[in-house]
Amino acid sequence: MGQMKTVMLLAALTALFMGLGYMLGGSGGALIALLISGGMNLFAIWNADKMVLRMHNAREVDERSAPEFVGLVKNLALRAGLPMPKVFIIDTDAPNAFATGRNPENAAVAATTGLLRILDRDEIEAVMAHELGHVKNRDTLLMTVTATLAGAISMLGNFALFAGGNNRNPLAIIAAVIVAPLAAMLVQMAISRTREYGADRAGAEISGKPMKLASALQKLAAGAARIPNPYAQRNPAAAQLYIVEPLMGGGMDNLFSTHPNPENRVAALSRIAQDMGQGTRPQSIQEAAQRGRVSALDPLKRRR
Repeated sequence: MGQMKTVMLLAALTALFMGLGYMLGGSGGALIALLISGGMNLFAIWNADKMVLRMHNAREVDERSAPEFVGLVKNLALRAGLPMPKVFIIDTDAPNAFATGRNPENAAVAATTGLLRILDRDEIEAVMAHELGHVKNRDTLLMTVTATLAGAISMLGNFALFAGGNNRNPLAIIAAVIVAPLAAMLVQMAISRTREYGADRAGAEISGKPMKLASALQKLAAGAARIPNPYAQRNPAAAQLYIVEPLMGGGMDNLFSTHPNPENRVAALSRIAQDMGQGTRPQSIQEAAQRGRVSALDPLKRRR
């Protein structure tokens, strides 16, 4: 169901883009818009991972500089049947993680020092399994394409504001400038929310610890609400990459959220745990916040 919903949303985004191109320039405009989008997508697919890691000042680690962390990811990759991704650490107290890369052979996973500090080893393992779930589901490529399409629609909307296209109808111009970019943003966010649920399930299956992922999500959500993420604040478009919303501002799966409500994800993981024959006892966000404050654990310390 999640895959079908993603395909439908991506088709809607593509149709919106083509329709906007046609409205601005007829069939020729639609063709030009398609060619521009194709070029943008090719550039993004080949360079998005490098750009994302650079904007986060992420530093690559290996089995010499971070043996436990890299070893943990290596074991998970073997369990998932994936090539070993590159592993990065981001120096910030804001607890979060993400995956990037155009395919499993060119993937990278990253975690912040804040995450490594507040989670225990099993929770870190569950989080990185979630990120490998994104890699296995090829979500990193999908989100790159959707972000590029959404950006292209906004670009065409700006073009319509100044050029007007063949159609001088003010209502059509308003639709191109305001309605189309807003619709593209909503579709992009809906795809992001759908893929998070899919990665939660994949991560639970890879790690075999759905409730550890649930407790990690609660700790991370509580930490993200307390500690600003400077990289996400400077680059809000990167918010969809993270395992939890880095710019906390909503309590439900609303239209303007890039991530599902953590409590909804915990409930879904509880059902997965029951299907796997595991007991469930999810804690509250408040309990997770308290544990995160007093934990101060860094089980995967770097060797200096």
